[in-house]
Amino acid sequence: MDSTAPTATAAAPTDRPAPDPRTVRRAALAGLVGTALEQYDFVIYGTASALIFSELFFAGSSPAVGILASFGTYAVGFAARPLGGLFFSRYGDRLGRKWVLVATLLLMGGSTLAIGLLPTYAQVGAFAPALLVLCRMAQGFGAGAEQSGGATLLTETARRGGRGVLAAMVMTGAALGTALGAAAWALVQLLPEDDLMTWGWRVVFASSLLVTVGALIIRRKLNESPVFQELKAQQAKPASPVGEVLRGGRRPLLLVMFMSLGVSSQSYTYQVFMASYLITTVGVDPALVPQVLLIGALCGGVAALCTGRLSDRFGRRPVSTAIMSALIVLPAPSFIALSTGSTTAVIVVIVLGFVFAAHGAVGVQMSYFPEMFGARYRYAGVTLGREFSSVLGGGVAPLICAGLVAAFSGSWIPVAVYMMLMGLISLIAVRMSPETANRDLTDPADATGQVRA
Repeated sequence: MDSTAPTATAAAPTDRPAPDPRTVRRAALAGLVGTALEQYDFVIYGTASALIFSELFFAGSSPAVGILASFGTYAVGFAARPLGGLFFSRYGDRLGRKWVLVATLLLMGGSTLAIGLLPTYAQVGAFAPALLVLCRMAQGFGAGAEQSGGATLLTETARRGGRGVLAAMVMTGAALGTALGAAAWALVQLLPEDDLMTWGWRVVFASSLLVTVGALIIRRKLNESPVFQELKAQQAKPASPVGEVLRGGRRPLLLVMFMSLGVSSQSYTYQVFMASYLITTVGVDPALVPQVLLIGALCGGVAALCTGRLSDRFGRRPVSTAIMSALIVLPAPSFIALSTGSTTAVIVVIVLGFVFAAHGAVGVQMSYFPEMFGARYRYAGVTLGREFSSVLGGGVAPLICAGLVAAFSGSWIPVAVYMMLMGLISLIAVRMSPETANRDLTDPADATGQVRA
């Protein structure tokens, strides 16, 4: 990496008053807790999909089919995310970032609580998986604009030169949510199996209510970003943010989609598929899985802040290039290490997955993606780019990986090839993207109109 500060790709922004420290702290905390709830919801659902939902909601199927069906309902949530993104991003660029983030919070928390109250297959038959799918769709719909909104708000609030590390707080929140979800599962797995399968798993989902209430209190006190306030004062808010992105922002939209694709697929491969793979193929004790996820999440949260800070120092593009290269190199050695069955190897592999894919890469993207778009439709651009790629990436990755393992008699090689291909796609997108670290975020133009650094 070049040891000099990143070169601006746009005219140097005019000096503005430094953001109020209290406003910055509130924005950071609001971004952190909201994403913590989102990730908590998705982690507890993903873990339940890998461990118990095949038995609770798909009891009429064979174990292999039950796991595939369980991961299928997991993918449904990702399919709903772009729809939520389309809906909420319209209001995020017109009414403001704050109130959209409050609405998504309530929808995510409410749907997760509802999952904990559902009847099982043994109680109502086929109605159980149908209700599960509906709740999962609502959960995904609410999550469709959550991380993108938090990233946009923090990037627009931070001082120039500090956007990377502040926006990475969103992924620190994701790490916190993952850690809380893993800890919750680790605790309930101490229960006798009958208690776990009857009421223990319900407690995990019902506990999201506590996080929802706390996050709601914080977000209600949040200020709008200075960039949005300036747009509002100039009456420059777009009539149709989504339409403007599709008409004038297609290039940055596609670059964001492909940069996110490989990261999303690898992230949820490590966070969701690996839980099932470690138990059914490697033979790991199920009680170890939440503990390993907890360690990985804590390391990933630190990694997100580090990569965000590095991107402030060296630039978004060089740091992203290094991380995407790691995503291509790591899969094969990781599976070779896992095949030993060593607990140490399992911990190291999962930690590396969190450090590079789940949190490190996204830590940079939390500032990189908002900087790619012009001010008028930034929220819509980031949301559409990330969430449509999440369907083809993280949403189907566990399902694809489970299918490959089943189709190739338990071989890990097709899964590793799939992961490497996804990493390569994201690397190519990074190399085609401009440097954005010093952009003026009030600029209505997209970053792709500038010469790459």
